Amino acid sequence: MKVIYRVHAVRRMFERGITEAEVARVLSEGEEIAAYPDDTPYPSRLLLGWRGDHPLHVVAAYNEQDGEQIVITVYEPDPLLWEDGFRRRRQ
Repeated sequence: MKVIYRVHAVRRMFERGITEAEVARVLSEGEEIAAYPDDTPYPSRLLLGWRGDHPLHVVAAYNEQDGEQIVITVYEPDPLLWEDGFRRRRQ
């Protein structure tokens, strides 16, 4: 499957020292923790993966027609904003 990176995602990866290999691992092995089926132009999802012992969130959309995953953003979730396990935002 083809992976396309939005400019925003590339900037964030560069700023945060996150590699394409790390993002690819999250895309292939990560856990989907939220789905956004109504996002446009393509449905998207939030994935949780790990880089060593650090959590990594990847937001990606899926263009089924062209068989593309579009990486929208990538970040290490802030433990102050996320519950233990980084699967749910704190209320």
